[in-house]
Amino acid sequence: MHTPRIPLSPPPHPTDATGFAMAFTSTPRGARLARLFVSHSLDSWGHPYDGGVNETLTLITAELCANAVRHGRVRGRDFHVRLAAEPDGGRLRLEVSDTRAELRPPVTDPTAPHAESESGRGLLLVATLADDWGVTDRQPGPGKTVWAVLDAG
Repeated sequence: MHTPRIPLSPPPHPTDATGFAMAFTSTPRGARLARLFVSHSLDSWGHPYDGGVNETLTLITAELCANAVRHGRVRGRDFHVRLAAEPDGGRLRLEVSDTRAELRPPVTDPTAPHAESESGRGLLLVATLADDWGVTDRQPGPGKTVWAVLDAG
């Protein structure tokens, strides 16, 4: 008797020649997996794990995914991560999308929170590390996309 094999999930496929995208569960584990996904993708593009570009964009990913899980979580809905490079590889763009449109971060440069505050430093870190960042409406569907751009050169 032949036992059918259950196919394994395919590895993340490029969205185009210079990008990757994947959905993750809105949990701390999902945020951790998204961070590892970005770091691995960058390494496959020639930005080694211990290199400055990989470390910086992985840290930005960790902050944006933690925010998506903590502030953008809608029960039963995943958050999405997209990593793209310009054709020449000079700039890298990270996008983290969730389905909560009403909780948008301010588009102005974040200010440092009170010294005793337990939160409020994530976007300050993103604004400091990224060459550019912002928030747009999530396409398609409800929600928002927080994006960051890093010069890889």
